[in-house]
Amino acid sequence: MELNTKTCLRCGACWINNQHYWSGTAKEGNETELASLVCDKVNDPQCINPAKGTTDGRGWEKRMSMMEGLLNKIDE
Repeated sequence: MELNTKTCLRCGACWINNQHYWSGTAKEGNETELASLVCDKVNDPQCINPAKGTTDGRGWEKRMSMMEGLLNKIDE
């Protein structure tokens, strides 16, 4: 089996056989999440994320809203 790897020079994210893995945790990732959180925030031509520019991922605003909802449930 051939192993194809790519690493983004901008953020260190890695793709192994076209599957994205988060840098730092090495957990299986989601390209649209990465785009919303990192790639679309820094307009860098070195970015290799094929999902760059998509709007499907949960960005920081959606994550903050989710966290606020959880905190409200705790306060109830």
